[in-house]
Amino acid sequence: MDVDHHIWRVWARALQRWGLQELVAVWLEAAGPLNTFGAQAVYLSQPLFNAVLPAAHMQALAEMLEDTAQSQRFAAFLREDISG
Repeated sequence: MDVDHHIWRVWARALQRWGLQELVAVWLEAAGPLNTFGAQAVYLSQPLFNAVLPAAHMQALAEMLEDTAQSQRFAAFLREDISG
């Protein structure tokens, strides 16, 4: 989980720079079961993005999207990062 939290911090900083932190948190909370389709899209696109994105980040993203509880924790993590 420490690795995921490190990756989550990287993602949160990038989303904050792009002004998308709140939007992604809302999407993760609202999409619910649809996140599973997002995870499948990540798995399918992984070979295309291997040269650009670290494989660990792609894997962590897919796993986070597959697990509803983990998606909710990441959304909460994003909201904590916004306020603190």
